[in-house]
Amino acid sequence: MSASGRLPDAFLRPGSSSFVEFLGEHAPELLPGRRQAHGTTASGGTGAAGLAPHATTIVALVFEGGVVMAGDRRATAGSMIASREIEKVFPADEYSAVGISGSAGIGVDLARLFQLELEHYEKIEGSLLSLDGKANRLGTLLRANLPLAMQGLVVVPLFAGYDLDRGVGRIFSYDPTGGRYEERDHHGTGSGSIFARGSLKKLWKPGLVAHDAVRVAVEALYDAADDDSATGGPDTVRRIWPVVATVTADGYHRVPDAELEPVVEALVAARREEGARR
Repeated sequence: MSASGRLPDAFLRPGSSSFVEFLGEHAPELLPGRRQAHGTTASGGTGAAGLAPHATTIVALVFEGGVVMAGDRRATAGSMIASREIEKVFPADEYSAVGISGSAGIGVDLARLFQLELEHYEKIEGSLLSLDGKANRLGTLLRANLPLAMQGLVVVPLFAGYDLDRGVGRIFSYDPTGGRYEERDHHGTGSGSIFARGSLKKLWKPGLVAHDAVRVAVEALYDAADDDSATGGPDTVRRIWPVVATVTADGYHRVPDAELEPVVEALVAARREEGARR
């Protein structure tokens, strides 16, 4: 703000529809990828990369009329539990969701910057980006974080949304360099993803409705938590449930805890009964 109380000319001058480009030109130090990770090592064994909380595991799957994304609530710092209630799934805009795994702080900042990027585009252009365009923008943001990723502060997001042109849900995965890959039917990322993907392969089937897709996502996270110590399962004592969201033609919708609780209780009861029969 100038002495007269007016915004600088840069804020009033017509320019790119990309908020990231604007920020890179006028305040590049605020971009996640421009931060300095002092004391880090490439392996992340010592320094900031080794101490930063890590978020794990995200799953997404398509169902008839949309897509569901879910994430567990645990963040770890080495062998310690850094948080039991971290949120890793966010609305990117009205018709899409983004989940983060890897360095939690950088990932949350990246998700917020992505939200701003899509909102800025919509205000400047007066229309929504296509789902492919949103996926490409996220890849560009991730590529800008490569310097920190080389120091061990890696973020690997999962992006999913409802394609208004095709009328279906779609899922996109990424690598740390910003490479974008469209996935079919279901996918997972994070330290527990190898177990979650195995669960999804057995549980997913064509024609799932939203309620059944939510149950499959919760069960995949439960299976991941059973084998991966960095993934937190549903906490029935503290009543902490996964973050689960659906995206359909009606938009982004976070599934309330009141709806998740009976799903989790039914799953735990079924596993307990199965164990008793052995």
